[in-house]
Amino acid sequence: MYKDYDEQKDCHRTGKGQDGKAAEADEKKNEQIKEMGTANLEENSAKHRIKLITIIGEIEGHETVSGNTKATKYEHLLPMLAEIEDSDEIDGLLILLNTLGGDVEAGLSIAEMIASLSKPTVSLVLGGSHSIGGPLAVSADYSFIVPSGTMIIHPVRSNGMFIGVMQSFRNMEKTQDRITGFLAKHSNMTKERIEELMLNPTQLVKDVGTLLEGDEAVQEGLIDEVGGMSDALCKLHEMIDEKCINR
Repeated sequence: MYKDYDEQKDCHRTGKGQDGKAAEADEKKNEQIKEMGTANLEENSAKHRIKLITIIGEIEGHETVSGNTKATKYEHLLPMLAEIEDSDEIDGLLILLNTLGGDVEAGLSIAEMIASLSKPTVSLVLGGSHSIGGPLAVSADYSFIVPSGTMIIHPVRSNGMFIGVMQSFRNMEKTQDRITGFLAKHSNMTKERIEELMLNPTQLVKDVGTLLEGDEAVQEGLIDEVGGMSDALCKLHEMIDEKCINR
C-alpha cells in the first residue's frame, strides 16, 4: 500500500501517470522511426514480437554519401542485427527494401549478417532493390516483392581512379563472383543464369544487365513470391509459429 502511495506521489511530482508513460513510449517509438527507420511490431493477436527495419536509398559504406542523398549506414545496421539475434524480446525480423544499391562490401556484410540470423526473417521489396540490393533482398529466409517492384542485376562497377591492368580486372571478377555466389546460394537461381542476366546487353542504356519486374523476379527464382505487407507479415507469423512448434 505504501509503495503504491509513493508511486502515486512520484507520478504527481513528475507529472507522469499512465497517460504520461504512454506518451513517453509513443515519443520513443516516433524517434526510433525518424532516426533509424525501425519499429517494434508487438500489438498483434499472436503476441509475436517483430522488429521492422528499413533499407532505403544508397547503402553507405566506407565513404560518406552526399548530404542530399538518402542513405542506409551499415555501421547502424550491424549492431542492430546483433541485438536482434541476442535478444529474447524479439521473435522475428521484417525487412523493407527500396534501394538503388551502393557500397558492395557494406551491402554484402549486411546481407551475410541477415543470412546468419537464427530468428525467422522475411524481406519485402518496395519500389526497387537494385545492384547490391539483390543480395540484401534474398538474404532473408523468405522474400516478397510488390507487383510494381523491380530488381536490377548488373556487373560490379567501380568509382574513382581505376588502374587498367589485369590484376584490377581479376579483383573485380572475384568481387562479382562473390555477389553471384551469394545470390545463387540464397535464391532459386543458378550462378550461370545470374551471370547471363548480368551481362545482357539489350535492356539497359549504356550498360549491360537486366531489370526484372515483380512477376519476372519470381519466375526467374530470384524472389520467392509476389505480395505486399499483409503477405509478408502473415508469412513471418507463420514462420515464428513453426519455429516455436519445432523447439
